[in-house]
Amino acid sequence: MSTTAHAQTHPAFCAGIQHFAAAWPDFAALGVSPAIAADATAIADPHDPSAVFQTLQMADALRYLTLQITGAKGSGHPGGFASAADAYAALVMLGHTNIVTEVGHHAPGFYSAMFLDTSLETMGIRTVADLRERFRERDGLLGHLSGAIPGLLAPAGPLGQGQHFAMAGALLHPGTLFPVTIGDGGMGEPYVLNAMTHFHTAYPQTTNFLPVLVWNGYSQEHHSMCSTWSNDRMLAYWRGHGFQEVVLVDARDYDDAGQDGAYVDSSRFSHGQRLAFAGAVLSGAARAAESALGGRLTAFIVKQLKGAGVHTVGAKSHNLYPRDTLDQPHILEGLQRRALNPEAWATVRANFVRAGGGPAAMTAVTERELALAPLSTLPLQDFAVGDKQVPATAFGALVAYVGQQDARFVVTNADGNEASAMKNINDALKIRHPTADPLYNQEPGGQVYEPLNEDACAGLAAALALFGARAAWLSYESFAINGWPIVQTVAQAMAELRRKTPSLVCMFTAGALEQGRNGWTHQRPEIENYFAAMMRNGNTYPLFPCDANMIQAAYAWALDSHNKCVPIIASKSPLPIRTSPAQARAAIATGAVTLYESTGGKRTVVFAVTGDMVLLPVFAARDVLEAAGYRVRVVEVANPRRLYRPSDIAWDTVSQPDPTFMDDAHFNALFDGDALLGVTGGASGALEPVLLRTRAPRRDVFAWKRGETTASPDELFTLNGMTGADLAARCQSLLG
Repeated sequence: MSTTAHAQTHPAFCAGIQHFAAAWPDFAALGVSPAIAADATAIADPHDPSAVFQTLQMADALRYLTLQITGAKGSGHPGGFASAADAYAALVMLGHTNIVTEVGHHAPGFYSAMFLDTSLETMGIRTVADLRERFRERDGLLGHLSGAIPGLLAPAGPLGQGQHFAMAGALLHPGTLFPVTIGDGGMGEPYVLNAMTHFHTAYPQTTNFLPVLVWNGYSQEHHSMCSTWSNDRMLAYWRGHGFQEVVLVDARDYDDAGQDGAYVDSSRFSHGQRLAFAGAVLSGAARAAESALGGRLTAFIVKQLKGAGVHTVGAKSHNLYPRDTLDQPHILEGLQRRALNPEAWATVRANFVRAGGGPAAMTAVTERELALAPLSTLPLQDFAVGDKQVPATAFGALVAYVGQQDARFVVTNADGNEASAMKNINDALKIRHPTADPLYNQEPGGQVYEPLNEDACAGLAAALALFGARAAWLSYESFAINGWPIVQTVAQAMAELRRKTPSLVCMFTAGALEQGRNGWTHQRPEIENYFAAMMRNGNTYPLFPCDANMIQAAYAWALDSHNKCVPIIASKSPLPIRTSPAQARAAIATGAVTLYESTGGKRTVVFAVTGDMVLLPVFAARDVLEAAGYRVRVVEVANPRRLYRPSDIAWDTVSQPDPTFMDDAHFNALFDGDALLGVTGGASGALEPVLLRTRAPRRDVFAWKRGETTASPDELFTLNGMTGADLAARCQSLLG
């Protein structure tokens, strides 16, 4: 039936719906009056026939919109969410609307939900026509989930990340349920259940997150790797990871359509059996939610065929292509099968708007800033220039102070703070562990979270920061790549947020030069190029403090910032203090500082340096060059993001924009010379802004090449051609 046939009767928001249908049997008795009362936030009884009836209506409404908006663009992913629609609808009807996902491909379903609860009206999306028009368009609804969309708590794109957001939400908001939908493909990531198991061991009282496995038998382009498992094996898998309650609802148990295979499409059942299945999902979700909120680690599993209720099933339902438009028979037939009568759409919207206390754009926990504990004045230490101090230890003292002031503050570290010269953190905050042992600074209530998994470390710290709390991920630089993808995801999400949130702070120690005897496995500073590339995004600030005074300034600056990603790279070895506290603060704030300049000389050589230990050969080269009659200036590039030109960075596109860049006069005063040599103990990308702007007529770069098993940093400098003699010789060559 066409839209025009109901032009005078359908709700205004339905403008753009192409197909309506006759009311279901018993609609007058069960479908007219919203099951969520006007003064309620959830249904009163999951066994109430009206609640079951309207849960199925809601699921079909979500399927219809998911298929119509993807079909409108011949693009997007309808199939995965289609098999999750019943579970999503059940959770909403139960009032649990703080839902996250690790499945970015479920985006059109989540957008449909935000449309139905009116959250998208803040974006000017008021009708289905608007929804169709803005899907997968700039300034609209991007193809994978973004926390920038009103009502959505977190981004979703790479698989294996969503559970971190659910756990962070649960930790910060006791008493609120945080369901997280997980697909067959995402469960194949080894970190998902691993991360939840470690979290539960560390925080056994925090069970108010609920993984919802959408077990539909398929991944993106083929059967999922767990598609051959029996129900008993799946239950055992979750129980083997510590889940005390696992609720599984299998659509096959309700099939009366004679479908083959272990996975069936519930939309093919008779109307009565569709209601029976919806009732089982609703009561199962209620049982799972009650269990999770009651202190038991719980999982909810819905097993039904991928694509249930849309244009096709299996992996073929995953993605639409340009040929899959709304006028194609298979899309048309799918929409007509899911069409509802106009009055049903009104009921669905009323339930959505009432669930959870109002539209998610008003009620989701991430729609408001989280109150933070005051920090007062940081206990900064004033180290004398010329002394030797360990940068990591100075940093650790400040981290310990922050944790003592802020009970919600969490430090994550996989390889151990003590191994990175930050035992002072463990001394003050204690490692969170069920076994109390003072020898190892272990306490059940500690604030240091130490799974031996960088993904779990990065994930919890990133999620806590995104959800509004202070956190810090500490790691070896060489291992950080294993957790960095979720930091990149969260950094982009922070760039889009409509609210302030504490910056995501990371500190990476044990740089390549300090790990000689461990060989190349511990010498992987190439990740610095990853940080450098992200600077152009507008809100990523890799910091390279050169000493213990400057790392304190770096952390103080990061703590006072918002919506930024701040990786700090520093050593765990005693190194000379080269800056006063004032110089250190200026270097972080402006981007760079002169550490040394000769009083005379025939021509000027400028060293632009990122890092701390690498200054040792730089100053050795200075001695050689000064002896040869050259003037030498050594400049520490502490905050390279500040040294770009404004046009190089997407700074004006991000939330909490930061337009601070070093002007040409100050830049030229630092870097003008007859020759400029960029030097870094890591990757060269962080020096890009210097090389783009310098007016020095001759320039070159010395950067990390590769690692090897060596007895000392000097051997690694030699291996990489970065000794003082090497640097001096290159400068002399540049100058002819």
